[in-house]
Amino acid sequence: MKLFIKYMVSLRCKMMVKEELKKLGLHYVIVDLGMVEILEDIRPEQREQLGKNLMKSGLELLEDKKSILIEKIKTVITEMIHYSDELPKVNYSDYISQKLDYDYTYLSNIFSEVKGITIQQYIILHKIEKVKELILYDELSLSEISYKLHYSSPAHLSNQFKKITGLSPSFYKKMKQKRNKNLENM
Repeated sequence: MKLFIKYMVSLRCKMMVKEELKKLGLHYVIVDLGMVEILEDIRPEQREQLGKNLMKSGLELLEDKKSILIEKIKTVITEMIHYSDELPKVNYSDYISQKLDYDYTYLSNIFSEVKGITIQQYIILHKIEKVKELILYDELSLSEISYKLHYSSPAHLSNQFKKITGLSPSFYKKMKQKRNKNLENM
């Protein structure tokens, strides 16, 4: 039996979910971002208790099909941008459609209806978060980050970064370095 969980985005979340399943005597086959597969059927009282326990940790057990599909889309995007070494060579729309086995237009319409932004805007927000992360690691130049995240140029990345954050990538980096220095001096 598959269960879908909202806000499950990290390894820490996976460990919390595993612990909650264990407390309820449920045996899992897979615990992945946004999804859990358990061996047995879950009784209504177990489902209710799991929902309450997950809520205490900031997670939410999903019930309706639209919410489940939205979480699947978000999980595919999160994994694609934050957890894979390289972004797919195909269009993101083709990639998401293939991964979820749905027509992209259908996915896009539901996502926009529920989230109030397009899938493309959601991808851009996540790409900018990844850029922030890579800037702070200070291992790659802006050109390398641009290439890694499939931007047409460092200038395109900089423009998108500034549009989303209000800061240039170089100013963002200086600001974070200054903040970290101030924290070290406390």
